[in-house]
Amino acid sequence: MSMNVIFSPMPSFKLSQPGALKLDRLLAPFFVPGLLFASLLFANPFFAGPLRAEVRTAEMAASDRALGADLAAYHALQEGRGDDAAALLRATLAANPADALAHQLLCRLFYAKDEADDAIHQCELAVSTAPATGELASDNNLWLGRAYGMKARHAGPIAGFTLARKVEASFSRAVELNPDSVAALNDLGEYYVAAPFVMGGGSDKAHALAARMMPRFPGAAHRLLARLADSDNNLATAESEFKQAVAADRSSGAWIDLAQFYQTHARPDDALSAVKSALAADRTHGPALVDAASILTKANRAPDLAERCLRDYLASRAKSDAAPAFKVHLQLSRLLAARGDAPGADREVAAAAALAPAFTRSSRTSQGL
Repeated sequence: MSMNVIFSPMPSFKLSQPGALKLDRLLAPFFVPGLLFASLLFANPFFAGPLRAEVRTAEMAASDRALGADLAAYHALQEGRGDDAAALLRATLAANPADALAHQLLCRLFYAKDEADDAIHQCELAVSTAPATGELASDNNLWLGRAYGMKARHAGPIAGFTLARKVEASFSRAVELNPDSVAALNDLGEYYVAAPFVMGGGSDKAHALAARMMPRFPGAAHRLLARLADSDNNLATAESEFKQAVAADRSSGAWIDLAQFYQTHARPDDALSAVKSALAADRTHGPALVDAASILTKANRAPDLAERCLRDYLASRAKSDAAPAFKVHLQLSRLLAARGDAPGADREVAAAAALAPAFTRSSRTSQGL
């Protein structure tokens, strides 16, 4: 059985599609004018009914066994218990500095806390200590590319250029090591769409990758074609491709992609309709709910529904580092504050601080609060 469920950013949520990386944000201000999402959105599995749920239970049990000594830290990371995860991983690495998965999980924790330099350091250690082949090696490279992208977001033009090429090299290596990783294929495709030729991107590469993906991953391929059309301002084709992705995947993530497209192009009522379809398709109450809430907030639609999405996510067992719980508590706090519920907002800040106190303090300080 594939262990992709453990080591990869889970297949199929937004951020849209499995592991979809929003490079137009990560590589700005070097060459990309717009932005879709503020962070990297990982994919959360979409399960279409009881049989799929049973399969997932078996897969997760196998995953837990494969995680071994890193099991407790992994679950702490998924639940958003940042300080607990850090303590467990540091203890593991003190006993076994060559534990590549522990380095990857620590990289992901730093990534979730927006600490790019530490994330890069840990992912570089993960790449250097893991076997040179296999899914774990692929995922280590994938996360290293994401960490480089986070640093590129805040770098100057020269450093940004160097980091961007490292992003492309890491994503390409991830795909080479595991050609079946939809997360890696998605992120590489996002890079090709966002980056100019001089940085290793380009529409020709993106079209070739979409053609390669189409036979086995049609939903992800249509999503990439939609992103290409959107970047060319061919909005009719982009909408059509997003709808074909919905038809292929029938997942909440595909609907979220379409909703994001509508919101970005000032079609708030269509965005609301697509979000409602995403929620109807949702079976896990995973990170797609956080995307849904973000879209509704930006579209100035259905604040009650946005609040419910965030609360359902925080109450679910499908939380992940794709949408860290401490960040979601802060997002809910801002939503409640905007609605005049100051006590409720304060409770959410306290909940975030209980999970990641240093991050919560720095985040509040950066917002002048």
